[in-house]
Amino acid sequence: MDPDKSKRKAVAIISKPAKPELAHVLPELLAWFAKHDYDVIVDRETAVYVQGPDVTDRSEIGARGFDFVLVLGGDGTLLSAARVVAKNSTPILGVNLGTLGFLTEVPLSDLYPTLEAVSQGRCSTESRALVHCQLMRGGQCIATYDALNDVIVNKASIARLANFDVYIDQVFVSNYKADGLIIATPTGSTAYSLAAGGPILMPSVEALVVTPVSPHSLTHRALVVRDTSEIIISVKTAEEGAYLSIDGQIGMPARDGDRILCRKSEHRVKLLRIKKTFFDVLRTKLKWGQR
Repeated sequence: MDPDKSKRKAVAIISKPAKPELAHVLPELLAWFAKHDYDVIVDRETAVYVQGPDVTDRSEIGARGFDFVLVLGGDGTLLSAARVVAKNSTPILGVNLGTLGFLTEVPLSDLYPTLEAVSQGRCSTESRALVHCQLMRGGQCIATYDALNDVIVNKASIARLANFDVYIDQVFVSNYKADGLIIATPTGSTAYSLAAGGPILMPSVEALVVTPVSPHSLTHRALVVRDTSEIIISVKTAEEGAYLSIDGQIGMPARDGDRILCRKSEHRVKLLRIKKTFFDVLRTKLKWGQR
């Protein structure tokens, strides 16, 4: 083996599609990685803006070994990357090219100081829980997913409410008539669940949140449960059906009689973090304390 080759590190770059600024960012970024002895592989969205690195489908990145994955985009791009790499625990560094950016907290202006910190081992790693769900139909599991933010079951018909029975650890909780139900992780508590009236959880809290979306009953509120619990959503929508959504990005239709089982995933996502606390991010992104 070439001794110089054995010293090299590897990084994958995942980018948000249709971000023209990447044409200016990527050449300098690749030069930085070359100078610091990194082999680079990019996804096809990134390859649109740069030539030279090896290109692979995003879905294949999780099957390969990397020192870390660099995400250029917003929280949606990071969520997509997280589902790909969670199984092999590859750390993710999120650089914000979007607007809000709870997860992609590194601004583009801090990209190179942050990369220096990562390269020198001065960047901390934060472990985030995922929620695992199974769609059961006729006693058979027809789909499984892991989500970093949330599992959502929405109504399929605009004019009608969806109808769900919810059980926690086999104990009946309630029947919900609502536009939908959200099962959120602590990370996802600042996403759709928050917009639907759910609480904000610190990422280290070992819990899941069940949040109804526009419930018909005013007494139905978000419910926080232990992350050791199994949550079952029984779909009761007659012919209208429903839709199961994972992180708001992928999913499939759900039918009347389907059961959706949710529990904490056996996998976790590792995020490379700069020296900002969770509350620093909340103050910045939610404008807390600003006049």
